[in-house]
Amino acid sequence: MKLSQLGEFGLIDVLKRGQSPALQGDCPLPVIGIGDDTAVLPYSKKEYLLLTTDMLAEGTHFTRRMPAVAVGHKAMACSISDIASMGGWPTFAVVSIGIPKDLPVRFIKDIYKGMQKVARQFKVSIVGGDTIKTDKIIINAALLGLVEKKNLVTRDGAKKGDWIFVTGALGGSLKSGRHLNFTPRLGPARFLVENFKPSAMMDISDGLAGDLNHILKASHVGARLDFKSIPRHKGVTLSQALNDGEDFELLFTLSPSQSRRLMQWQEKKKLFYFYPIGTITGNAQEKISSKSFTHF
Repeated sequence: MKLSQLGEFGLIDVLKRGQSPALQGDCPLPVIGIGDDTAVLPYSKKEYLLLTTDMLAEGTHFTRRMPAVAVGHKAMACSISDIASMGGWPTFAVVSIGIPKDLPVRFIKDIYKGMQKVARQFKVSIVGGDTIKTDKIIINAALLGLVEKKNLVTRDGAKKGDWIFVTGALGGSLKSGRHLNFTPRLGPARFLVENFKPSAMMDISDGLAGDLNHILKASHVGARLDFKSIPRHKGVTLSQALNDGEDFELLFTLSPSQSRRLMQWQEKKKLFYFYPIGTITGNAQEKISSKSFTHF
């Protein structure tokens, strides 16, 4: 079978089966391995260690015509967004970059300038990495984080009756350039886990429809969306809001009682705004039609 037939997430499932606990031997086992926004690893009595990595490739995620500082921002911000979606906070990063030999040194320095700026904003220390020669630019940021055990949120906790929320407007990210300068939703994520206990959460990188289906599959539930309630950027169609991807807003679910409490809170405080867009159903067959991006 070719990758084009298997698909990106089919490939991930194959690799995940190859890393089952029975095949680990004497290797240390994760709390959560392949299949969520980050790996979750043992750490201390009260906290888990989070580990994630994101790879950006020239021609797929960016081009040389784009500002190098913005490319660097995206490379680091993607991994910070993953840590946020698990309810944690980032700590240390290592960055590896593949560089064509004809690439101007200034372009490389500006990539690192963009990474350093967003890293400082979110109190991340870049502590190492690697460089190699490649035909096109490839950037890989691996990031560690921490989360209190009581505040960890995964994809598999959504339950029938839960409300579905997003943290902001969706769609048109690539065309507008927002995919290069987005702000990881670390503040809203920490606020949610400390005050409202989401039952499931992830960031929207592949599109609302596709990423919601990841939660539904992991949680063995279905969903119904109120399409009129989905927040969209100006000029964006419903289809684009559902499928464009690279929004990096949070997608999460809350119990009905917590949802009503959240709506009451935001009417008074207006510190963050969260948009209810649907509900979780008990019918696992109720998936959302998706044309979201996949790599294969």
